[in-house]
Amino acid sequence: MPKQTFIKLPIDKRETLIRAAIKEFSRAPLFEASISNIVKEAGIPRGSFYQYFEDKEDLYYFLLDEYSQRLRRRFISILKKQNGDLMETFIEAFGMMLINLQSIESRQFFRNAFLNMNYKAENTLTPDVNDEQLKTRLAEVVGLVDHNKLNITDEIELVHILKIMKAVTFQSLIQVFAKDLSNDESLQNYILEVNLLKKGLSKDEL
Repeated sequence: MPKQTFIKLPIDKRETLIRAAIKEFSRAPLFEASISNIVKEAGIPRGSFYQYFEDKEDLYYFLLDEYSQRLRRRFISILKKQNGDLMETFIEAFGMMLINLQSIESRQFFRNAFLNMNYKAENTLTPDVNDEQLKTRLAEVVGLVDHNKLNITDEIELVHILKIMKAVTFQSLIQVFAKDLSNDESLQNYILEVNLLKKGLSKDEL
């Protein structure tokens, strides 16, 4: 996470560095990205970079965390609009993510992120629902969900549904980039998978 020196920077200087970082991480995945390119684009000395972040990984995961926070706020807003319908919320949120990937730079940034995903990156974007630090934030989501629209008996089962939907959503996003799917095809595939989960995957024996 950023050091206090970065947080205390004027907003325009912070945004200049962030834009430079996004440009570089769009050009190359984390392991190939260059601090030299970032500081050159941002117009700052290399030494200043280390006053703001420990290394390029620190900056990269900061960007993912910022995106995660925006995504969470958007998800809660959609959940309220959908009157607690969790599955419809996931579908609408996924559709909005696809729209946000329209710009070339955003799409390339997330292509590099999702096609080179590791546990830390995944957990930064969508923290483990069992993480102690997440329990307070998770309580807000759980409190907004209409439990009557889900075939569950308690909140423990709801937490597991959230974990399943997280996995389905991540895999769907990876497929967007791995197969260069159109937004329409990606959304239709996602809706099909969500509807299969809603319907159930096994039949009762006669």
